[in-house]
Amino acid sequence: MSSLDAAFSALADPTRRAILARLALGEATVMELAEPFEMTQPAISRHLKVLEGAGLILRRVEGTKRPCRLAPTAVAEIDQWLGMLRQTLSANYNRLDDVLAAMRTEE
Repeated sequence: MSSLDAAFSALADPTRRAILARLALGEATVMELAEPFEMTQPAISRHLKVLEGAGLILRRVEGTKRPCRLAPTAVAEIDQWLGMLRQTLSANYNRLDDVLAAMRTEE
C-alpha cells in the first residue's frame, strides 16, 4: 500500500500529471518534457525524481541523455486498486437500487 501512497502523492501535482500524460505518448528526454512548461530543467528533473521514486516512470542512461517512460506495472497497480473501488461502489449502488425498487412496490 505504501507504493500507492507514493503514487497518489506524486499524482497530486498537476505538473507531474502533465508529464505522465506526455509520457503516455511515448518516451521523452528531460529537455523534451521541460519544453511546454515555464520552469527550469532542474525543476522538471525534481518532478521526474518524485515520479521515479513513486515507481511511476523509468529512466535509463543513453549517453548524456536520460530518456523517461511510463512504468506499466505502477499504472496497473493503481488501476487494480481503482477497480476494487469500482466493484465496491457498484455493489453499493446495486443494493440501493434494490431498496428503491422495494420501496416503489410497497407504495
